[in-house]
Amino acid sequence: RGSRHPRPCSPRSPAIGSRARGADGRAGFIKSPLSQKRLTQDSVELYCEAIGNPIPEIQWWFEGNDPNETYAQLWDGARQDRVKINATYNLHSTSTISIANLTGDDSGMYECRASNDPDRNHLSKSPKVKWIRSQANVFVIERPEITAQVTEDADKLILSCNMSAPQPTITGHKWIRWDKVLEQDEKSGAFTSYTINGKKEEHSGIYECVYEGNPQIRGQINISVAPQVTAYKKSEHGNEGDTGVLTCKNPSFPAVTTWSWYKSGHGVSLLENASGRYIIKSSGNKTELRILKLDIEQDTGDYFCNGTNSFGTGDATVNLRVRSRLAALWPFLGIVAEVLVLVTIIFIYEKRRKPDEVPDDDDGGSAPLKSNATNHKDKNVRQRNAN
Repeated sequence: RGSRHPRPCSPRSPAIGSRARGADGRAGFIKSPLSQKRLTQDSVELYCEAIGNPIPEIQWWFEGNDPNETYAQLWDGARQDRVKINATYNLHSTSTISIANLTGDDSGMYECRASNDPDRNHLSKSPKVKWIRSQANVFVIERPEITAQVTEDADKLILSCNMSAPQPTITGHKWIRWDKVLEQDEKSGAFTSYTINGKKEEHSGIYECVYEGNPQIRGQINISVAPQVTAYKKSEHGNEGDTGVLTCKNPSFPAVTTWSWYKSGHGVSLLENASGRYIIKSSGNKTELRILKLDIEQDTGDYFCNGTNSFGTGDATVNLRVRSRLAALWPFLGIVAEVLVLVTIIFIYEKRRKPDEVPDDDDGGSAPLKSNATNHKDKNVRQRNAN
């Protein structure tokens, strides 16, 4: 805890010559700290903001609940470095004090003091203007014990929390997983439960039972399983000479601590980064295998990714197929071949057509002339007979 006696303290000098904030430029509060209730082992943060001309300095002081205890100044790093104080002096003064890992001794009155008197920190001279003060109470209460457990019943999981006495006022309950509210009520009991339909391998993770009130109290339940490893794609394709990428992931809790890759063939062999062609990158619940300069004969086959944590191991299989660089041309070459065959058939057909199927333009044009000549001859005979 801080010193019992005031001492000069000006960690950051306020700016001088700012525009006046009032008629006389005296310090005044814009925001004052608010009283709060907290549990042991929690943290608390108090905020204070002041104006004036010149810009005032802000200090934090504390008085405990002991009747014989007097105010003591707090500074950054006090109480075994659990106290952190941040202050800024830009147009006006702002200061925040935060206290981590609270204990019962942290309960008491916290006071924000502000002053812009030039003699405010003088050892012998009394300041002309008194420090202005704004106070807030912090109540630290003992954290009640919460008994949390998981019960498996057929294809159900029953999560339960039970709070021990003494209990604060409870106004409701919530069940939370990954910041998502699963269920809530407005009951005031110390016992609460949540039922999950399914096996624990499908619902692993961190669950929280929340007791609503002032302050809010939380309990935690971990459903932990061996890694449930799955392949990002069960089958991957790559072209010869390119880089192949195989990926596996683990959606379960807790995270994988060790990843490894194996390849089938003449027995199962462990793949390592030191081989030169294999690059393995793993982080938490994801692993990636990169194979440089793919080879049809050497790299085609099944690959196994294996994940291990403190609850067991799990693995998945990825099949890799390596294609020739010319594989992409086969569809185009097939189309070209079909076109060539069709053109050849048409050409042969045209060459082998029968001669009588070709129309004779000369014969078709002479027939009408022969008919006209006959008609003229018959006409002349008839005229001669008439005479």
